[in-house]
Amino acid sequence: MTFEELYRTMLKQAVEEGSVQADDLEASAGHLDCLLHPQDHPLVWPLNPCTCPKEETHCAAACLFDAIVRRDDGTLAVDPDRCSGCGACIQACQSGNLTASRDVLPALDAVKHAKGPVYALIAPAFLGQFSTVVTPGRLRSAFKLLGFTGMVEVALFADLLTLKEALEFDRNIHTETDFQLTSCCCPMWIGMIRKLYHELMPHVPGAVSPMIAAGRTVKKLHPDAVTIFVGPCIAKKAEAREADLAGAVDYVLTFQEMQDIFQAADIHPELLEESERDHSSRAGRIYARTGGVSEAVRTTVARLHPERPIQVRTRQADGVPACRAMIEDIRSGQHQANFFEGMGCTGGCVGGPKVLLDRETGRENVDRYGDEAEFSTPLDNPYVLKLLRLLGFDTVEEFLEQSDIFIRHF
Repeated sequence: MTFEELYRTMLKQAVEEGSVQADDLEASAGHLDCLLHPQDHPLVWPLNPCTCPKEETHCAAACLFDAIVRRDDGTLAVDPDRCSGCGACIQACQSGNLTASRDVLPALDAVKHAKGPVYALIAPAFLGQFSTVVTPGRLRSAFKLLGFTGMVEVALFADLLTLKEALEFDRNIHTETDFQLTSCCCPMWIGMIRKLYHELMPHVPGAVSPMIAAGRTVKKLHPDAVTIFVGPCIAKKAEAREADLAGAVDYVLTFQEMQDIFQAADIHPELLEESERDHSSRAGRIYARTGGVSEAVRTTVARLHPERPIQVRTRQADGVPACRAMIEDIRSGQHQANFFEGMGCTGGCVGGPKVLLDRETGRENVDRYGDEAEFSTPLDNPYVLKLLRLLGFDTVEEFLEQSDIFIRHF
């Protein structure tokens, strides 16, 4: 039985029978353990021992963080402490011997045995991923059929982080040489700065990502809740495991994994009834594509102080080479911007390694969904203020100074 056949068999058992009979399966013990206990393994799994000679280790050459290491016995392995989950090594491996972590089995088990509510936290890039006619309301209905209590759009928490970054900009940028680095939503970009360009960290606002903000908020309001993030990114699995962030999000599934679950459960979101509940503004919804964070913060700063002498001047880069080139320009002083946005994937989140449609179509969907938003910025969105009050903040100043669940200490 191949690894892919094993995965499909176990997923079907989990959906149809509610449990997996691993003892009845003829499969590698290592493959079984990876699927049953993904948290005990790196985010990239070698399907078979690899002994590629040095000149053919394309996976290692593609890894920005030197996470592919050679053991004493000559085989290659993934160092979990270095791996960011970007997936570059998977794409570079010419033998097809690498695959990304799959968390569907423990996530489904958690949904079935949860003692409290279970929430799907859906990434802003979701629109159109499962079908062109799958609306947010139909997708919410699909999650409920699987046993979820509800679906939360992470775009609402992108609104909150937009407000925070706009307030940070307003507080810190006062001269032509001041600048701020974002984006908190991309773990690849933040990881690159932290590990390779640490001297620039003082220019990164201490903010968690919208995913972590959503998970922490749900758990603050419902301490016994299970939170499952669904998005286009393998690196989000790594982010959820980081020591200072662990516990906010219990499981991370990619769009591909979620599609696998829908297919195994014979659930067709495009045929379901609407269960609509839109809370996010345009600013939060467009986080999913390159330039979205910059536009969101720029428009919010302009709404805060339209007469401010120094407004937001942006520059964006997507894809690792472009991000590194932009950072080198920043270090050399060869830039005209004061707000820099980096995205690890070309096109932004809509170009993530586990999207279900091409990034241009994904970007069009994100822009259309943004245009359909009732509110333009977090300052216009009454749900943002309502959520802040639920969390105990009476003013935006309190939110900036005391929002421990949204602050990250790098």
